[in-house]
Amino acid sequence: MLRSGVDRRAILNSERLKYYEFFAGVGMARTGLGDSWQCLFANDSDQLKRQSYLNNWVGEVFDPRDVAEVETTDLDGMADLAWASFPCQDLSQAGSKAGIGEADDVSVTRSGAVWPFLRIIRGLAKEGRHPVLLALENVVGLLSANGGNDFRSLCGALSEIGYRFGAIVADASHFVPQSRPRVFIVAVRREVTIPTAVQSDLPQAHWHPKSLLRAYAGLSVEDAAGWIWWSPGTPPPKRNFELEDIIDLSDEADWNADEATQRLISMMSASHLNRLAAAKAEARPMIGSLYLRMRPGGGGRNVQRAEIAFGATLGCLRTPKGGASRPRIIVVENGRVRTRLLSVAEAALLMGLDEDFVLPETYQDCFRLIGDGVVPAIVRFLADRLLEPLANHAKVLASATLDRKELA
Repeated sequence: MLRSGVDRRAILNSERLKYYEFFAGVGMARTGLGDSWQCLFANDSDQLKRQSYLNNWVGEVFDPRDVAEVETTDLDGMADLAWASFPCQDLSQAGSKAGIGEADDVSVTRSGAVWPFLRIIRGLAKEGRHPVLLALENVVGLLSANGGNDFRSLCGALSEIGYRFGAIVADASHFVPQSRPRVFIVAVRREVTIPTAVQSDLPQAHWHPKSLLRAYAGLSVEDAAGWIWWSPGTPPPKRNFELEDIIDLSDEADWNADEATQRLISMMSASHLNRLAAAKAEARPMIGSLYLRMRPGGGGRNVQRAEIAFGATLGCLRTPKGGASRPRIIVVENGRVRTRLLSVAEAALLMGLDEDFVLPETYQDCFRLIGDGVVPAIVRFLADRLLEPLANHAKVLASATLDRKELA
């Protein structure tokens, strides 16, 4: 039953698509969706994220409660989309790998916050106003967490609520010079027919890597029957800016002293020293990522290593957990080696944020927000290729159905 007070005709005639943004962070999904979408509800329980969100979206309403405290009565209207970039800490390589826990035991893991989100969607379904589309975004570790059980559990829940679903893996490197692969589960209400332009009969290598094929193969027969091979088309064209357009190579940047750089080099293993030697042999400036990792050492003890990688992209930006995980860069030019922390301005550009995007003043706070975010350009790409075609198609179908009922 559609909740009283919701005007279905007005919703269908609205020019702007509407959405709920769960785990909103600083609003990077909102940035990607853009002005053609209207946010009806935004939620995140992190105080820093809430303040930063409101700094960028002045005058907007933001729900600061834990998602477990949100009820369907807190959600106005009827949305076309619910976006959920749920916490990744228990799914990422750098996290606890504890997974999403169980639907009836949401306090076990932070990534288990996805269960109260799905409880809300289930409640909206009982009221007849669940969104046409759901988009769940997380690290690719979701596909293999707990032997694939976490992914299977999510798909089973979506099916039980009344959705068909599929997933793609997209890397931010298509849009920005940062390696940031993420899995996007896109679900659509079961009664909505799917346009042929946004699906394929078979998986596509661009969007459905082996890790996703393995996850799909583990689904039950019933859930696999609801699977859709989403087809966003060919990958986007080559990005229009590169690392050298972002990284400040001038002497005015906050470079480490030579002694500090030599200390980092002394922490490298033989294989990484070889990488450094190869970079020195290049005739052009070489920009790379530098991370400190704990690795097995002699005597059964772990030792801290400096690990580097050169290429067209920097490594994935992450939230800081102490100084060891702070993102650093290494630059080799004319045989000279320089190192330093990645600056806040550079990190923002690596996420594709505009220069006027408001970030906190402190280094740690900035990287906590940036490392938790989704690259807006990927959101915009998915909106162009999948979300908007599906949402608009569903509105046309719903309007035609309403017209028939009114004529009957």
